[in-house]
Parts: sequence; structure tokens; C-alpha cells
Amino acid sequence: MNTFLGIMIPFVGTAAGAGCVFFMKNQIRPRVQKMLLGFASGVMVAASVWSLLIPAMDMSEGLGKLAFLPAAVGFLLGILFLLLMDRLVPHLHMDHDEPEGLRSDWKKTTMLVLAVTLHNIPEGMAVGVVFAGMLQGQELITLTGAFALSLGIAIQNFPEGAIISLPLRTEGFSKQKAFLYGAASGIVEPMGAALTVVLSAYITPALPYLLAFAAGAMIYVVVEELIPESAEGEHSNIGTIGFAVGFVIMMILDVALG
Repeated sequence: MNTFLGIMIPFVGTAAGAGCVFFMKNQIRPRVQKMLLGFASGVMVAASVWSLLIPAMDMSEGLGKLAFLPAAVGFLLGILFLLLMDRLVPHLHMDHDEPEGLRSDWKKTTMLVLAVTLHNIPEGMAVGVVFAGMLQGQELITLTGAFALSLGIAIQNFPEGAIISLPLRTEGFSKQKAFLYGAASGIVEPMGAALTVVLSAYITPALPYLLAFAAGAMIYVVVEELIPESAEGEHSNIGTIGFAVGFVIMMILDVALG
């Protein structure tokens, strides 16, 4: 039951953010959006370090001076995975006219949702891997630590849900349909997490690699998309402030609850 709740928390964050469409009439103001993007970046970077990379290296201490190896390999593979996904899957980012990935005749709304879905893939993997490690009795991963990661990702998912549902509303979608699109962008997280947990008995030997893989994938999203978007145009320092706040909050959650 705890595992089910843990893997569902990030999706609840996305759905709650998408629910803003029922209470807000306009898009999020640019300054607020920069703050939220920076905040999400800070949470993801802190989660990658404290919840994923450090445990991956601690689990590999038996390798001695090569304890960094699984973390380094997994991290680079995570970067490569998201790089390939970014190049292959057709998707469209907010405030951009040109889609990325392979050419496609898909609707604009579909590609907008896919853009956020790509961001959510590594987050779902991260939650799933951490709970899988906890279920396999890894002493370095506690139930409270796993919940801290889920809660941190849910917090940064809230603005993601709002950032996709509110613009859809301004394009003529009904509130209900805009909410469903926004919430649907986060459904990949519990699905990916649940699959990882189901396979937990078979992935224990590769756990350090998988933790680092999820970290690499999340860092790719931060560096490739979130930070550049938060720094565009004027008042880029707002995004920096948001990053600092998100980083500190996630660090506190992980250390205090882990």
C-alpha cells in the first residue's frame, strides 16, 4: 500500500497543477512561469544528487576506488537515452512554433503533451527505482527517503500541470479537456514506476546503474529545456531564485526524511 501511494504522489502533483485551469482564467504570468521552471530545475538537480547519485555510489563501495563507475556509466546512459528520445519523438514546447523530433502530422496539442511527457519519463523511473530498492531491502534507501523523493517530484510537477493546461484553455479547449490533457501528461510517471517495482526482483544487481540512469535523464531535461526556458528574455534572475529555492527544499526533504 505504501508503495502504491508513493508512486502515485507525483501524478497527483501533476493533476493538481492541471486543475488550476478551473480556478485561473489566464495563462501563468511570464515571471511566475520563470520562477516555476527554475524551481522545478532545482528540485530535479537536488533529487538527482541526494536521492540517486549518492546512493548509487554508496551501493558500489565494494568496488573500492572504482565505486564511481556504476554511477558514471548509468548517468551517461541516462543522458543518451533522453537525447535519443528528444530526437526521435515528435513534440512541441510551449511558446515555440517548430516541433522537435521526427516529422509528424500529429496535432499541436498532442505534441505539446508529449513534450511534458518526455520530461516525466525520468521522474517516473526515479521514483520506481527508489521504491524498488526499498522493497529489496537496500539499507541505503528508506521508506521515508523514497516518499521524500516522491513528494519533491510532486511539488515540481504542480507547475508542469498548470503550464500545459492553462495555455490549452486559452486556445479554446474546454476546462475539462484542458485538465485531462494536463493530467494525462503525468500518467507516464506512475506507469513507469509501477513497471520498475514489478521488475524489482530482477533489477537488484543493476540498481546503482538504474539510479544513476534516472539521474542522468533528469539532468538532461534540466539542462536542455528547463534552465534555458527560465533564462529566456528579461528577468532571468527570477529563474535562478526559483532554482535555489527548489534545490534547498528538495535537499531538506531528502536529508531530513531520508
